[in-house]
Amino acid sequence: MEPSRLWQTNSAAETRTHTHTRAMGETPRARTMATTAVRLARTIERLRRASRRTASAINRTVTAAGWLAIAVAAVGTSMGLIFGWVEWTIAGLAALTLVLLALPFLLGRADYQVELDIGDQRVVAGSEVVGQVRVRNAGRRSALPGRLDVPIGEGLLEVVLPLLRPQREWVEELVIPAHRRGVITIGPVTAVRADPVGLFRRESTFAEVHELYVHPRTVRVPSTSVGLVRDLEGNPTRHLVDSDIAFHAIRPYAQGDSRRQIHWKSTAKTGQLMVRQYEESRKSRIAVVLATSEAEYTDAEEFELAVSAAASVAVQAASDGRELSMITGAALPELIRAKVRTVNSLPTLTPRLLMDAFCTVERYVRGTNLEECCRVVSDTVPQLSLVVAVCGAPVGLHSLRQAALALPGDVEMLAVVCDEQVRPGMVRFGQVSVLRVGVLADLSQLLLRGAQS
Repeated sequence: MEPSRLWQTNSAAETRTHTHTRAMGETPRARTMATTAVRLARTIERLRRASRRTASAINRTVTAAGWLAIAVAAVGTSMGLIFGWVEWTIAGLAALTLVLLALPFLLGRADYQVELDIGDQRVVAGSEVVGQVRVRNAGRRSALPGRLDVPIGEGLLEVVLPLLRPQREWVEELVIPAHRRGVITIGPVTAVRADPVGLFRRESTFAEVHELYVHPRTVRVPSTSVGLVRDLEGNPTRHLVDSDIAFHAIRPYAQGDSRRQIHWKSTAKTGQLMVRQYEESRKSRIAVVLATSEAEYTDAEEFELAVSAAASVAVQAASDGRELSMITGAALPELIRAKVRTVNSLPTLTPRLLMDAFCTVERYVRGTNLEECCRVVSDTVPQLSLVVAVCGAPVGLHSLRQAALALPGDVEMLAVVCDEQVRPGMVRFGQVSVLRVGVLADLSQLLLRGAQS
């Protein structure tokens, strides 16, 4: 089935506004002079705007090589004729010949219809995307050979166009490398007509732009081990509430208590209203915290491993329908010397939106460290059961313990330390379970082993 296309049609409505100026003066001559001065000022302003547009068009059309050829033609011919220098005359005439031969390539207009088609809008890092550019000559005349400039991220792909007869199409296949995580902007496509020497060029830009989301690599994490939810969910906490499952005690009635919580037998024995009190049950709310400071990673490859590990845990938790908060460290302003805590919260409504947001995560020279991120999570995310902290090898056990102390006492912490030089394993350090992974596949195996133990 052919994919639907959106064609843009430009319709112009011409609106003319006539301005009438009438000068007020004591004599007809004064009024005439004033009116003439106003009209002259408007004419000068129109000429100034036209000259600016013309200069801008010339600058876009003439390249640096074109200006050099024009200068050589003018200076060489003039100096050769004035002083009789034959070499200068030959150089000037040769440059003038190049300029005159290049001018016909600018004549005419190519009525191109360009369609940029990208097969997949979302891919995994390390793959390639195959797309195509379809060019159609919608005019009545043949279009001279030219080229298309297709911006792909920070690079530029040149597509050579042959001679196109009226109503003919040319399809060029594009291979877009998506080796690293990120968002690759493809387009807008620019049709370029230039002479073979490169003295002059004409450009027309098409507005179609595509964004290619390169997701980080992930592994499937066992759902029973995500956030140790199996061991935590449903267990009572120390926080007392008026309505839950785990009964705690009976206390005297206070203003504002619900009548449904009144314990009538105790009320009859004591002679005053008594209500039930419960222990709040633990809920499976998970927060995944990703450190983004450059000081917390050895190199860029270690950071990419940490992003993949955090994405694996977060996506599995979102797929299981858990209440999830995805937090990353943010850049700290350089001009602010005071202690500032700032984090980024990624959307967790669907796994697809979450993976799109992971494409934009980056390291910062001055970013919020892991401990401060955990403090922000403790202050802003209520009813937490577990925090999964992902960081690099430079973050030691002391820093992990400080981050765990920043969380409430009844919140478990699972630290995933990404270190390509260490042997994978899982250890218990105080209140923190530390997983050391060297490759992404270690994460799934260690979590599965921890769930079975």
